Amino acid sequence: MKKKKRVIIITDGDLYALKAVEYVAKEIGARCISMSWGNPSRLTGDDLTSMILSTPYDPVLVMFDDCGYCGEGAGEQAMRIVSGHPEVEVLGAIAVASKTHLAEWTRVDVSIDRFGELSEYGVDKGGLPDMEIGRIDGDTVYSLDELNIPIIIGVGDIGKMAGRDTVEKGAPITKQAVELILERSGLYESKSRENTD
Repeated sequence: MKKKKRVIIITDGDLYALKAVEYVAKEIGARCISMSWGNPSRLTGDDLTSMILSTPYDPVLVMFDDCGYCGEGAGEQAMRIVSGHPEVEVLGAIAVASKTHLAEWTRVDVSIDRFGELSEYGVDKGGLPDMEIGRIDGDTVYSLDELNIPIIIGVGDIGKMAGRDTVEKGAPITKQAVELILERSGLYESKSRENTD
């Protein structure tokens, strides 16, 4: 049986997100589909799936962005196609907060604020704790609840968060979110077991 390609979904695709996600992917030995960046997303779900399946790296970090489109935009349509592909296993999603005026939100299992603290509350665009428990407002999060995603982590604006998540500082919040998904998925555990065999 063919091994599924493991994917982490990231609901942000601007230039700051691209730089942060590329940096984190390199740090952890994963692959970022760099062409998935765009505000809004420019590639279709089929295009992205082909790229995901052709990369020799695992896991794969993929960005999706709707640029504030109301309802299911291009990023979410692509996200739905990728997550539904039989050869793709979605390990988790990083739901990125925004100053959306469209009242789009998703549930989150946990959030990471801009200080690196885990919280049951959502966070805002700046990475500060919000007032809602277990939910986050964003503009590319409309479809997340409908997808079968094991863990959803809320964070502020990737690569920014008042300068606390810049690439120059090692994108620590983005890296922490990715590592938490890998830890929860058991991927870190299986890799450490492989190294001791």
